[in-house]
Amino acid sequence: MKSYSTYFLSTTSLALLLGAILVPLASAEDAPKEAKVKIDPSPLPQIAGLTTFAPVVEKVAPSVVTIATSKMVKQSKNPYFNDPMFRRFFGVPEGEDGQDQKDEAPGAKGGKKRKQMMGLGSGVVVSPEGHILTNNHVIDGADEIIVTFGSGKHEYQAKKIASDPSTDIAVLKIEPTAPLKAITFADSDKIRVGDIAIAVGSPFGLTQSVTMGIVSAIGRSTAETSGTRLSEYENFIQTDASINPGNSGGALVDSTGRLIGVNTAIFSRTGGNQGIGFAVPANLAHTVMDSLIATGKVSRGFLGIALQPLSEELAKAFKIESDSGALVASVSEKSPAEKAGVKSGDVVVEVAGKKVEGPRELQLMVAAMAPGTKVDLKLLRDGKEKIVKIELGERPNMKVAAGGQPEKPTEPDVLDGVTVADIDAEARKKFSLPENVKGVVIAEIEADSASAEAGLKIGDVIHELNREAITSAKQAVEMSEKVKKEKKVLLRVSTKGNSRYVVVERKD
Repeated sequence: MKSYSTYFLSTTSLALLLGAILVPLASAEDAPKEAKVKIDPSPLPQIAGLTTFAPVVEKVAPSVVTIATSKMVKQSKNPYFNDPMFRRFFGVPEGEDGQDQKDEAPGAKGGKKRKQMMGLGSGVVVSPEGHILTNNHVIDGADEIIVTFGSGKHEYQAKKIASDPSTDIAVLKIEPTAPLKAITFADSDKIRVGDIAIAVGSPFGLTQSVTMGIVSAIGRSTAETSGTRLSEYENFIQTDASINPGNSGGALVDSTGRLIGVNTAIFSRTGGNQGIGFAVPANLAHTVMDSLIATGKVSRGFLGIALQPLSEELAKAFKIESDSGALVASVSEKSPAEKAGVKSGDVVVEVAGKKVEGPRELQLMVAAMAPGTKVDLKLLRDGKEKIVKIELGERPNMKVAAGGQPEKPTEPDVLDGVTVADIDAEARKKFSLPENVKGVVIAEIEADSASAEAGLKIGDVIHELNREAITSAKQAVEMSEKVKKEKKVLLRVSTKGNSRYVVVERKD
């Protein structure tokens, strides 16, 4: 069976072919605290009769670099590495890890250190003083970094200013002998699906390689394709411009040569280009870069709420006409949201006047704001609009329970097939439930029940039924008796501390 995967784009072995000699990575203590970048917010012009993009490439090429990394590692003393088969499997070059260790003192436990080439990536010059934007995964773990311009005539040692794994963005600094040509940023919020996109980078070590396509989609997450996220704050630009391993950190530009994104990953079942590439939008990269240069980290706003998408069924349950917005599944204690009066069951539809389509959009909006920022949240509570003012904080894981027999409904109802038990000390231990969790735990559930089809399982905790808090198994049974004639019920449940709302619909 074949499956699709999402790949980062930096190479892991082609740097060996270049034979670049790297120098020690310097300290970033004296690095400048800002990079004055060019931003052109104007929309793209309509270009009639265009026959070549050579002028665009000539404009962008001086601002795109190749990045080579290496790490000092100890040579292994494992005797298996003397076996040619094992050496070939693990990629150990001939003449290493064997003969070199003969010079060590007898009985020495450690091996000699040697320079191991980690791989190649790309980068974008963003200031004349030598600030370079790239991906965190390109330089993560590197002891040495070399930045190469054009045909390789100009090489510089690089300082790592700082990086942000949550967005996969990193900032480097070199000391050029003359001012560099910095790329101009576009307002990436204004790009449209169908706009021309040109990728410039070093795929497979081929420096200054250029490919062209269009913007295929915006607001993408790799979880949509691979089921997992490569970074925490994903709002990727998708393009069919051909990008491959080694393009990581390279430029994605528009038809005028302005930066619209930083190439980061591809969606492929072969590891090579198949027409689906992802780039971090220029606006997000710029915001992260400014914070990294100024403070060495990224401080993000924090509400203290757990969110879930608002499905059509949940929208009806919460008396909401639209399915736009983010449903508050739970509110953390002593969080900014709790202090402002936000409650589980609220639906956030606007932040600071901007519409919220879903949880990811809300997360990105809040994360882009600085801690301490005061914003208005528009909520829908019981179908009515409510505005709360909030000051953002700073963003910092079956069987019957003992102590009594599980309660069961006396007659079939919408929750038929579910057996619940009180949460006592033994239940907490058995299901790894925190001390502050309140409600009832699902002790048994029939596989073909409506609740099982809705995603409930043994060990889940039920906190609310139709917005009413549940404190005991007896109460839960009594409440289920009251709703036995209803076709649907709304539950608030949690799995390993992650709270969410679930609509359970009776099977007729």
